Amino acid sequence: MTEAARNPMDPADETAIAPSHGRDLFSKFDALIAEREALLDTGVRDPFGLVMEQVLSPTRAIIKGKETILLGTYNYMGMTFDPDVVAAGKQALDDYGAGTTGSRVLNGTYQGHREVEEALKDYYGTAHAMVFSTGYQANLGLMATIAGKEDYIILDADSHASIYDGCALGNAQIVRFRHNSVEDLERRLKRLPPEGGRLVVLEGVYSMLGDIAPLKEMVEVAKRHGAMVVVDEAHGMGFFGEKGRGVFEEAGVEDQVDFVVGTFSKSVGTVGGFIVSNHPKFEVLRLVCRPYVFTASLPPSVVATAATSIRKLMHAGEKRAHLWENSRRLHQGLRELGFTLATPEPQSAIIAVLLADQQTTVLMWQALLEAGVYVNMARPPATPAGMYLLRCSLCAEHSREEVGRILEMFAAAGRATGVIA
Repeated sequence: MTEAARNPMDPADETAIAPSHGRDLFSKFDALIAEREALLDTGVRDPFGLVMEQVLSPTRAIIKGKETILLGTYNYMGMTFDPDVVAAGKQALDDYGAGTTGSRVLNGTYQGHREVEEALKDYYGTAHAMVFSTGYQANLGLMATIAGKEDYIILDADSHASIYDGCALGNAQIVRFRHNSVEDLERRLKRLPPEGGRLVVLEGVYSMLGDIAPLKEMVEVAKRHGAMVVVDEAHGMGFFGEKGRGVFEEAGVEDQVDFVVGTFSKSVGTVGGFIVSNHPKFEVLRLVCRPYVFTASLPPSVVATAATSIRKLMHAGEKRAHLWENSRRLHQGLRELGFTLATPEPQSAIIAVLLADQQTTVLMWQALLEAGVYVNMARPPATPAGMYLLRCSLCAEHSREEVGRILEMFAAAGRATGVIA
């Protein structure tokens, strides 16, 4: 066998001897692996390996053979089983097939992609809309592309991973300010040199704690210091504002925000991401944004469901009202039971229950699952250092009876684990 023919990955090749130098590239994860194994050795289920064997509705699924109330899916407006949305997806499968097998700039733009972008422009009242394959890619693309090495991106310290990853992919100078601090934002902006562009990145709703940004004050500060503004409305779209556009609509700053980033995987009920804008040069992003240019476009069935869902969300006032009723009731009920919550009042459809440590959090999560309700468990580094929580995401399709049952299960699980008296 010649040197060129040898395959170091072939166990049958006697010459394929492991090198005596270099470390295992997985060794950096050894502490996490050991922590996970120790946790599972206690007999608890893997909080991050859960399988939904069957999904029955926006609020119910079969998990481990048991019907379970879903309280951790971000399916805020319950559109995943909407009959019109499902029918649109089925029709697109019949008309266009299963996939595009191409990127948007090559063969991956079908009529459905244009239609969902038109739906977004109508929904947000903007001149431009650009659809990505995920919401993560939308943030990745905008942050990496819009600001260069002589520019500054000023972002909230609690920004989503997709925002941080987009900043890492690009060349801009990164400046962080304290979470939701208008004063610290202004202080950071004042310190920047006058040359170079500035982009302030905010989120309408911060997904870990469910708190909202003081957008009115922050946007005013950003504009006064010559910055462009992007607001991520992933968790605000659908139920904030008169038209459901997000927290920036409710704050009355629509005409001052340069870019809105969003996702289809929350209130819209499918998958995909987008950016909308009124900037006259916006369309050039289709040629220079790598996460848009070099990835496959969404399947026809997905964009069809998204377009149908978005147009229905324009007229979802009753759903928005019911979702807020659910949020207020669950928040009040949990506080009355004695749980510690991340916000003194309900600020969004996310309610975070704070717990003392990882062991208590896992035990509480498992007790709830065994009782029949699924919530998200979150721990560092997804949360700030030392913070452990159970994150509840309400849905407009949760009935009053379901919310009452959820409170009963929290009460029983809290007492069984010693979280509440």
